[in-house]
Amino acid sequence: MGPRPAVKRGKTKDAFAERCERLLAPLGPVEARRMFGGYGLFLDGLMIALIAGGTLYLKADEESREDFAAAGSTPFRYKKKDRWYSMSYWQAPEDSLAGAEALLPWAERALAAARRAAAAKKRRVL
Repeated sequence: MGPRPAVKRGKTKDAFAERCERLLAPLGPVEARRMFGGYGLFLDGLMIALIAGGTLYLKADEESREDFAAAGSTPFRYKKKDRWYSMSYWQAPEDSLAGAEALLPWAERALAAARRAAAAKKRRVL
């Protein structure tokens, strides 16, 4: 028996990241990339979600934030140097993780918010 192939540490995704990729797959080829101790979930070059602490957060903006709040979701927050920061990602509603059909309406909101943010950024650059 020959030598075993080397295992590349940090290259494998955890089970929850793989599950989120599968749940979001109806939108297109979603890729989970390691970042900041969690994952960023990307579609068409846009970050539409993040995973932190085993929780899925979806991109939100002024047009979708109230929908997430009404569903009981909270924004992703982190603490740095004794100060709290919020990001434009909101926790996926708990019942939305039951399957792709349940998550798809929320994922579509996240993709739309990511596209709006990219378009606004492009306008600012021009």
